[in-house]
This record gives sequence, C-alpha cells and structure tokens, in this order.
Amino acid sequence: MGNRLVLKAHQRFSDYDKEHSWQYEIRLQNKAEDLQLANLSEEYVNSLSIEDFEFDYIPKHDKEGCREVREFIERHEWLGKMPVWVTDRFVARLKDSNLLAGVVVMATPNSFSNLLGSESKGLEKLIARGACISWSPKNLGSWIIMQSIKWMVKNTDFRYFTAYSDPEAKELGTIYQACNFIYLGQKFGSGYQYLDPQNRERGWFGDSGFNDRSQIVRYAKALGLTWQPEWYKMVGAKKNYRKVDWKNIPESTAQLLKQERTRHKSTCEKRRSPVKHKYCYILGRTRKETKSLVQQFKKYNPDKINLSYPQIRGS
Repeated sequence: MGNRLVLKAHQRFSDYDKEHSWQYEIRLQNKAEDLQLANLSEEYVNSLSIEDFEFDYIPKHDKEGCREVREFIERHEWLGKMPVWVTDRFVARLKDSNLLAGVVVMATPNSFSNLLGSESKGLEKLIARGACISWSPKNLGSWIIMQSIKWMVKNTDFRYFTAYSDPEAKELGTIYQACNFIYLGQKFGSGYQYLDPQNRERGWFGDSGFNDRSQIVRYAKALGLTWQPEWYKMVGAKKNYRKVDWKNIPESTAQLLKQERTRHKSTCEKRRSPVKHKYCYILGRTRKETKSLVQQFKKYNPDKINLSYPQIRGS
C-alpha cells in the first residue's frame, strides 16, 4: 500500500534521526494514504472529536474482529506486530461509518511487576500494543486507553495496568502521562538484544526470546527430538497459555535443549539496548477500593512515589 512504513524491525532505527517519536512518524507517513483509503477529507477529519467515536471490546472468538485488530497494529503501531500472550482487544470506531480508528491490545506480562505485593499477579495486565489511525483526533489514544482500563476493572479482576515506552523509538510515554499514569522509572527491560542472522525477519529480541515455548520446540526439532505433550504446562490467570515445563522433561533431554539454546545464542548478533520507561495505572471499582490499592502500592514501592515524568527524548 503506497507509502506505508514496512521496514523490518531491525532496520527501523538504523538511520532514524527525527526529534519526534517513531510512532508519530508513522502517522505522518500514512496520513495521505489513510485519508484516500477511507475517502475522507482534511476538513472533515479536522472537525472530529471524541464524541464522534464509539468504544468496543473484541472477544477472542470474533475471528474477523481479531484479524482486523492484527492488521491495524501491523500498519499503524511502531512495533508492527502483535505481542505474545494476547488476552484482550479494544477498538474505537467512527460512529457514522464504522471505520476502525484506534486499537488497544492487552496481554499477560512476560514477568509480573508485583507492585501490590507478591500475591498481586492476578491483578496485573500489560498494555502491550496501541495505535490510532493518522487522521484521528490527537486525544483518541488516551481516551481508548482509559476506556479499556475501565472496561477491564468493571468486567474482570484486574486492577493495575502496566505499560512501557522505548527510548530507542524516541518515546517518552507521553500518552501515559496524559492519562495520569504513575511513572515507575527508566530501568526496565533486557540489557542486550539479539538478532538471528538466519531469521532477520524476526527482528531484535531480548533474552526471553531464547526461552519462549515456540523457540524451545524448534530446538527440539533441530535435535531430532519428538516433543511430548507432558513437556507443557498451562499458565496464566485462566490457565490458557502453554509454557515449557522443564521439570517434566528428562534431565538428559533438557540438557541437550539447553545446549542447543546456548549454541543458538552464540550465533546471534548482539547489541546493548536502552532500558525502557515504565508506567502503571491503578483503578478499583469504587473510590474506596482505588484508595486501598494505591495505599498498597505506596507500601510496597516507597522509591517509586511521585517520580517526575521524563521530558527528554532518546536513549
């Protein structure tokens, strides 16, 4: 499609020298084509406000809705791909035409923050992806994030929502600042990233990329091993995600898999990656519950109270 940005993940920042974020650059690059595809005029989109949009939840059994969300993320979100362990999808549509204008995707965190104590894993959800179409009002992004959080609190047991912004993409987390998220600092993420020369399409990934289920299964296949069903265990709040269960893998087989993992890692290109900014939003169903949750946060995180928002872009 025309001028859409389809750079591979490992190419995205090699020559990027703009002062604004990569996400904003995508909006600039896509706008003319987005307007043409939607048959909308500049005059019309400049008149739009939040009242012109409606919010909706996309259940996982809605295959067409899920496909639409995925394709939207691939075109409009700077990472250009869906996260792993997706659990919830939210959309904003233009009321008079049903055009998709914004998306938020939530997922199970790769590692839990324990911001409300060690027993609070069941309360945390990760805001893993989000984007708005180029012609949308500038506050549509913050609106759909807050609508998504409120929906989750009303309909589920989740009560705090974490999100990251990447300095490498010139991100500050401006949208989270606009939503009054709590800033947790800039010391999160892998210290190194890796690029597999045999699979450059995958892009740069962190240490966890060597340990995910699909990668371990590939190691087994490369070694000529037959993967056994009992080598999985079900994890997640609803026990609906498969993870490698190392305890059920014979010791000799596990050793071979780990050796193959080490070998694979040694073949990958390696670079230091800037640590990410992290934010969270805490919300209960009532003011009383919200107040109690915030007090818990302060109890367990005295070093993260009233941290100033970052203002300077870059690593």
